[in-house]
Amino acid sequence: MTRPPLPPFSEETAIAKVRAAEDAWNARDPAKVALAYTADSQWRNRSEFLRGRDEIERFLTRKWQKERQYRLIKELWTFAGNRIAVRFAYEWQDGEERWFRSYGNENWAFAPDGLMRRRIASINDLAIDEADRKFHWPQGRRPDDHPSLSDLGL
Repeated sequence: MTRPPLPPFSEETAIAKVRAAEDAWNARDPAKVALAYTADSQWRNRSEFLRGRDEIERFLTRKWQKERQYRLIKELWTFAGNRIAVRFAYEWQDGEERWFRSYGNENWAFAPDGLMRRRIASINDLAIDEADRKFHWPQGRRPDDHPSLSDLGL
């Protein structure tokens, strides 16, 4: 199984890889998202350390049960060879209908087949008022004409 685009990345293919990841996460299907990672993929997400697709799938299931109304924007920061760094922000609502915007950075390393073998994520949460939300598209893929993080000043 391969997951194009494959490393080594150009600017164009790195941007395509970032958008594919954003689209997959916005679809919020843990089993499908987990298939983008190697069977032995290693993650650090905040203070949680995961290994392998099964742990990734369980993590994402828990995440999207807690983080309702989830909408994510990722943006390429830099790339070289088989590595990509992104910055991102996502908005979500908790079980008490409070809104948050989470900001973070991810470092990705890919296997030759295009599957991600390592993901290191640092994330901070900011409580926001509903009136301060910036991500208003219908649940799912961000429309192509929706502003990027840079366009939004985030």
